[in-house]
Amino acid sequence: MLTGTLTIDFLAGKEPKCCNGAGWGEMKLYDSRMAPNPRRTRIFLAEKGIAIPTEQVDIATMQHKTPDYAAINPLQRMPALVLDDGTIITESIAICRYFEMLQPEPPLFGVGPKDVAIVEMWNRRAEINFFANVAAVFRHTHPAMKDLEVPQVQAWADANRPRVTWFLEWMDRELATREFIAGERYTVADITMQVAVDFMKPARLTMPENAANVKRWHAAVSARPSAKA
Repeated sequence: MLTGTLTIDFLAGKEPKCCNGAGWGEMKLYDSRMAPNPRRTRIFLAEKGIAIPTEQVDIATMQHKTPDYAAINPLQRMPALVLDDGTIITESIAICRYFEMLQPEPPLFGVGPKDVAIVEMWNRRAEINFFANVAAVFRHTHPAMKDLEVPQVQAWADANRPRVTWFLEWMDRELATREFIAGERYTVADITMQVAVDFMKPARLTMPENAANVKRWHAAVSARPSAKA
């Protein structure tokens, strides 16, 4: 596994904050550039202007299956955040929520009870009805997954393809009335949706031709400096 520092300095006019400089103690993020869920965490940290030490876990060489990494996350998935007291937090959104509490600005999970609930609603909609379907197509069709998704079930991939299209067409109608997924402010729901849309490429899925509002939204979020994370 490769050790480095996740330096998020994309946001103009904002100095990246490192865990040590901010008094957060020693922590490490186990990341994987090959997987979509760790990217959600990287984009989130980029939007916050946060930099923390990271260690890359190579899925291609099965590093996530080694005893060393299994001791960190028995589910053998990334990302995983190890805190200075030894606490381990896994799951990308759980890690994002932790950093939201440490550094509330800019707010990416909503502001106030109603807004927080609306952001949660849209993030879950994007996860359950879209991201999971794109991932199912990828996992059950891509040759790189043949040793990781056993067995690959072509019929399950085929069943999820129209669900991806349906959700994008529905989301296109929703985005006709607002700028971002959950309203007029960029939130974690946009991060989840962006990563899922980008993951359509390796899954060999195509954007519906008539999804003009989704395309407009995707171009806007892709132009944000954090999209490079």
